[in-house]
Amino acid sequence: MTGTTTQGIKTVLHPVSDLPKAKAVYAALLGIEPQTDESYYVGFETGEQHIGLVPGGGPQGLTSPVVYWEVSDIEAKLAELTAAGATVKDAASDVGGGRLVATVTDPDGNVLGILQDQ
Repeated sequence: MTGTTTQGIKTVLHPVSDLPKAKAVYAALLGIEPQTDESYYVGFETGEQHIGLVPGGGPQGLTSPVVYWEVSDIEAKLAELTAAGATVKDAASDVGGGRLVATVTDPDGNVLGILQDQ
């Protein structure tokens, strides 16, 4: 199979109902304090991965964790995924800091995230 490469899991977002309680659990699990600690988002950097807590599922409406795979070319990867049978859920958008993110659903409705750092 040819196409753009996937460079591994970069980010996992978890929807949470109680941000302070979830923050305490994830801090204990990871053994570190969050690097981003806001009322709308708490983020931990561990190794080369980012773990994010999104209260109430955030604007994305998350109902389960979403894994974001790092890719070299987000538009090309979206085209490959849709050609393979995925459906675009959220088109590529800039979330700040030069990071583009998008989500697709697989044929069973599972949400897959992709991201590109510029």
